[in-house]
Formats: sequence, C-alpha cells, structure tokens
Amino acid sequence: MTLRADARRNRARILEAAEHVLVERGTTVSTEEIARAAGVGIGTVFRHFPTKEELLQGVFVARLHRLAEDANRLAGGPDPGAALASFLRQAAEQGEVKNALAGLLTSAGVDVRTAAAEAHAEVTAALGALLRGAQASGAVREDLRVADLIGLLAGTSKAIEYAGQDAAARERILAVILDGLRPGGAR
Repeated sequence: MTLRADARRNRARILEAAEHVLVERGTTVSTEEIARAAGVGIGTVFRHFPTKEELLQGVFVARLHRLAEDANRLAGGPDPGAALASFLRQAAEQGEVKNALAGLLTSAGVDVRTAAAEAHAEVTAALGALLRGAQASGAVREDLRVADLIGLLAGTSKAIEYAGQDAAARERILAVILDGLRPGGAR
C-alpha cells in the first residue's frame, strides 16, 4: 500500500524524532514522548507503528538505509581511502545506538537479521563498493573482504562503547583499526 504524501511526511517525522529522542534519552523513552517530539498525536504514531517494537525496528532499518546512502555518497569522492575511513568512523560512532536498538528488538523476539535484511544488503553492497575503491587506490590491504569489515565494525563499536566518553581513547581505538586496514608498507 502506497502512503499519501502527508502520511509519508508524518512517518518520516516520527522516525526522525524517535531516533533523536532515543539517542538523546535512551531506549526506555515513551511512545508519547516520541509523538510530542514529532509534533503528532499518539494515534498517528500507532497508525504507522502499532507497537513500540515496530517503531524501534523502523528506526533501526532507517539508520541502516542512511548508512548505505552515506557509503554510496562517499564512494563517489576523489579519495577512496579517506572515503572508507570516514564511513568506518561514522559507522563505529553510531554503533552504540544501533547495538542498543538491536538488543531491544532481539529481547522483544524480533529477528533483527530478517527484519533488516534488505537494508543490511544495501549496506553490504555499498561497503563493498567503498572497499573495492580503497583497495584499487592502494589505500587498503588487498586481502580484506566486506565480511571482515563488518566484523571489525561490530568489534570497534563495542570497543568505543566501552571507552565511554573518553574522546582520546575512542580516537586511539579507531586509529588502531584504521592502521590495521592499510597495506603493510603504508604504516
């Protein structure tokens, strides 16, 4: 079913507000607070997202779609190595919220892989384009695969989460990962 233009705008506002409120105040925020932040009534939220789990899933999937868009945008830039590094930094920094959303969805019985399969495929394809460009430019080691990068991102986002608000520690963690992506002679 195709949504009317106003319904699409409301849905987008709800997702944007939900993400903002969830990042700012945590995943225990109420649906009513999200409705207020979006400037819509609670009924509008429930028309689009009948349960809080569906709202969280919508935010989770929207974040993945945006990551794919960002990766595709960066892939068109002049410096493939810098583009990949920029994407990895952004994805790792956003990992804490993504991990919290995924944890909540999993605890609610949602199979996150199935729920976000299309968006995950988009991210994987976009990350593949970034990786191939960076490898072709000589900025990144040739033996890396997309699955390796996804694993590194997962671990890096957890490490950054563990570092907390220590900006220097977060930067060191990212620097170590990015150094490890370079070909041996580039260090």
